[in-house]
Amino acid sequence: MSISPPPRTPRVPSKARWLIFLGVLGPGLVVMLADTDVGSVITAAQSGAQWGYKLLALQLLLIPVLYVVQELTVRLGVFTGKGHGELIRETFGAGWAWISVLGLAVATIGALLTEFSGIAGVGELFGVPRTMSLTLAVVFLLAVVWTGTYRRVERMAIALGLFELVFVWVALRSPVDSGAMVRGLTEVPWHNGGYWYLVAANIGAVIMPWMVFYQQSAVADKKLRPDQYRYARWDTAIGAVLTQVIMASVLIVAAATLAPAHSHAPLNTVGQIADALTPALGPELGRTLFGLGILGAAMVAAIVVSLAVAWGFGEVTGYKHSLEHRPLEAPWFYVMFSLGVIGGAALVALVPNLVALSVGVEVMNALMLPLVLGFLVTLAVRALPPEHRLRGAYFWIVLTIVILTTGLGVYGALSSL
Repeated sequence: MSISPPPRTPRVPSKARWLIFLGVLGPGLVVMLADTDVGSVITAAQSGAQWGYKLLALQLLLIPVLYVVQELTVRLGVFTGKGHGELIRETFGAGWAWISVLGLAVATIGALLTEFSGIAGVGELFGVPRTMSLTLAVVFLLAVVWTGTYRRVERMAIALGLFELVFVWVALRSPVDSGAMVRGLTEVPWHNGGYWYLVAANIGAVIMPWMVFYQQSAVADKKLRPDQYRYARWDTAIGAVLTQVIMASVLIVAAATLAPAHSHAPLNTVGQIADALTPALGPELGRTLFGLGILGAAMVAAIVVSLAVAWGFGEVTGYKHSLEHRPLEAPWFYVMFSLGVIGGAALVALVPNLVALSVGVEVMNALMLPLVLGFLVTLAVRALPPEHRLRGAYFWIVLTIVILTTGLGVYGALSSL
């Protein structure tokens, strides 16, 4: 009597795999485009202006770090179907959940101030009054979220974020000194507090609390299934490379145009960055390109940050929190989103030049890493189904990366004092 072999799993055609990937694509790409926000652009510009190419290696090293961190949010979202705040509440209790979401709120306030300051700065570049540009931005953001499904909001965020690619084009046009770049990749001013301050700022500009909350909640809201996990990881990997290429491009432009002349031009506003970094392009083209890049970065980040805090508070308090619900079905979710958008714009309208705080906001993010990444790794060990938990060699790799990144960020922030 012969025994038939077990049936083979049918092979998915390559065209079908591409269609599945395109359907999954979104949460990782959106959160990574938002990662290169106004504060991150200013941090990268100041890094290149002050230290040339000496912080370029850090931008490249942060690609795998960013992927490892955000892949954990994908894993948690796919295999539990729950957002970050909800999972913390179920695993550690309401007290720890409130601590995590209050930390998220602090990071959100800092981020929104920089995003709306960037929007106001772009308006002023073209002679638009601050109040008008902020009002238009608020109306647009509220209209996108209040009238759209998750998928529509995601597509709009991607379209806005892709304007950031102008930074890459500007970098390709910059007068890069290859010899200076090679030297910068190997020289580290170990004993300089100012250097370590920007190390901390760059780490905080890449790994932010609202990114963890947003991507896990977006994966859950999009209802990605376990069989789509591999495609969601590719979405995250592509986004991680893209955001760091954009950050590196801004740094390279600043290093190529400002560092050789030992320029001490301030880089605290959109206008100052455009004037300082694009002289070879001419004032009009330079301002237009940087204006588009900053506007795209600010708008996609404002959507992501505000949604992250709305999701986070919804997951902790238990109110309905999904873009698939209409405003009357989930009123508190839309109220929290609206408060973030309107409140951030109002503060920027009343207090000018808050974008100068951008680097300090990123350093604050670095100081919050022990809490944020501590929760993330512990959830990946305890809250996942046993077959998907961190274990074995990969667990030790992730733990080592998290400890080194957290330690470097905190050390850089404290040593600068």
